Amino acid sequence: MRDKKVFLVAISFSLLTILSACGSLGLAKSENSTAKGYTLRLTHVVSESHASHRALVQLQKGLEEKTDGRLKLEIYPGGQLYGSDREAVEAVQLGNIEMTVVATPTISTFNKKFMVFDLPFSFQSIEEARKAVDGKLGKKLNEDLLSNGLVSLGYAENGFRQIANNTKPIETPDDLKGLKLRVIENKLYQETFNELGANASPLSFSETYSALQQGTFDGMDNPVTLIYSSKFYEVQKYLTLTHQVYAPLITVINKDFFDQLPNDLKQILKEETSKANQVQRSFTQEQEEKNLAELKEIGMKINQLTPEQEAVFKKELELVIKKYEKLIGPETMNLMQQQ
Repeated sequence: MRDKKVFLVAISFSLLTILSACGSLGLAKSENSTAKGYTLRLTHVVSESHASHRALVQLQKGLEEKTDGRLKLEIYPGGQLYGSDREAVEAVQLGNIEMTVVATPTISTFNKKFMVFDLPFSFQSIEEARKAVDGKLGKKLNEDLLSNGLVSLGYAENGFRQIANNTKPIETPDDLKGLKLRVIENKLYQETFNELGANASPLSFSETYSALQQGTFDGMDNPVTLIYSSKFYEVQKYLTLTHQVYAPLITVINKDFFDQLPNDLKQILKEETSKANQVQRSFTQEQEEKNLAELKEIGMKINQLTPEQEAVFKKELELVIKKYEKLIGPETMNLMQQQ
């Protein structure tokens, strides 16, 4: 009889422990929601002067106004919380933070179908690229992203990526041979430049300035707006406008967090983020034109590839492009080619 009592006490203690643990987990999960509303914490790696951050400030105001304070956005810029896009995406997946805005090449490392945007020389104009991300292709990719625990809230942009370096203007693939280039953490980017003869290695955005300053790398590829806002012109002499890859930005939110939001707040969040994305695109275009003029004034030597020169680069990359088209898959490639 005594043994039976001891057994029952032990079982009761175990149940209390389990219930206590469950209660703790529930509290942790809902710490950013209250009876009155929800707080969205958003991290990104660019500076506060960049078009993306300025558009997010407008999103912050719009959400608070349209929801009467039920939905609040806290923005952590400049890599304050996470120094790379990859770390930010992983944090959102784990629920350590609710939202982030990242370059789609980072998303490609989680979902290979997004590599469709990373294929070099795929888009001839900004209008053509926007048609793809805002059309059937972008919508299908958004659906595929749900399996990664992420909800897409749409696309903004950094424009086209260009090549900056400390050695010489880039006019032919031969000019890249032997150059140590920093690239985003993405295998296709790395293979693209290595195929052209460069020595390309990935490095987080937050470490890039010091690596260029110390001579660890000769150059990098980045959009004009990031070259200016992050002051890369202080450590790079030459800028070649190659337009080799269109650089979309994507706003993502943790799927579990998004699913628990009331329907009216979900709708407002989608609508306001869509508005902010359009504002960001306008800011980016204005900023790029202004920044190019300022980079010339500062003393960067700028040249632009002709269509004929671009064709030579694309020809050199045929094998890489074919390899990754197979990895991306025919369905995604067909949607892109329909644009």
